[in-house]
This record gives sequence, structure tokens and C-alpha cells, in this order.
Amino acid sequence: MTSNDEHLDGFKQNAVKAEGPLKDIAGNSEAYARYLADVQGAVLKIKRNIETLETHVRVHCRGQRVKGDKWGQARLRAFPVERSVSTVLSDLESLAKDLEKSAHKHHAHAEGIQNVGKKRKDKKLEKEQKRTRQLQTAPQNSQQQGGQQQNSGYGAPTSVYNLRGRESA
Repeated sequence: MTSNDEHLDGFKQNAVKAEGPLKDIAGNSEAYARYLADVQGAVLKIKRNIETLETHVRVHCRGQRVKGDKWGQARLRAFPVERSVSTVLSDLESLAKDLEKSAHKHHAHAEGIQNVGKKRKDKKLEKEQKRTRQLQTAPQNSQQQGGQQQNSGYGAPTSVYNLRGRESA
């Protein structure tokens, strides 16, 4: 075995160890929501710390002036660092929103699964009712159609001016 295979084996063993509690959490929408709320709280705490760090980084980087700098050069050098920290902050905010959205979607999925049996029963009843209505109305329609064909005169082409008591479309 190579060192890479050993690394993967260790990963697989860790995944099996963690599978038990996470598998239980994934199966229960309330536990899933609680777990994601805990993770979201940790993410928001990290976000607050990085916001504080962003302020300190801005002050530090903009304060580092080199002899001979013109006005704004220190700020321009600090801009990429500030932008990367602000990107991290926006990613953390997005992550927190997505965690909440995921909890709602998991709950909606669980409700949908519970309602599947009821929906299937309702559809089956609708189909049966529709079939019985069609079977009841089918003989009546065939008698009416036969009577209309004799009186209507649809078999021969006619002119609009020669309708013989019929109304035009």
C-alpha cells in the first residue's frame, strides 16, 4: 500500500466512525435543524471574529508606509488583503443563510414524504371516480350520437347558404 492509500483508509475509517451520529441526524428533520443551527451559530461567531480581524488588518496594512510613498499608495497595497478578507466574510454570511435554507428544505422534504401516501390515495380515488363517471356517461352519449347523426346531416357537404334549418358555426 502506498501512503496515499493509507491516508484514504484512515479517511474511510473516520467516515465510518462519524456515520452513526450523523446518519441519525440526517434521518430526523428536527435533529438536522438543531445541528445546522449549532453549526450556523459557530459560523456567525467566526464571522464576528473575522469582522474584528478585518478592522485590525485594515488599520495595520494601511498604516505600513514606506519612505517615499505618495498619498494613497499604502491604501492601494492594502486593498487586495482587505478584499480577500471581505470575500471571506461574504462567503461566511452566504454559508449561514444556506445552512438555514437547507434546514427548511429538509423539513419540507420530510413533510412531503409523510403526505405521499395520502396524495396517492387521493389520486387513486379520483381515477376511480373518473372511470365510473365515464362508464356511466358513455352509453348515454352513444345513443345521443346515433340519433344526432340521422338528423344532423353531417355526412354530406353543404354550403353556408344551404343549411336546411341548421345554424351556422
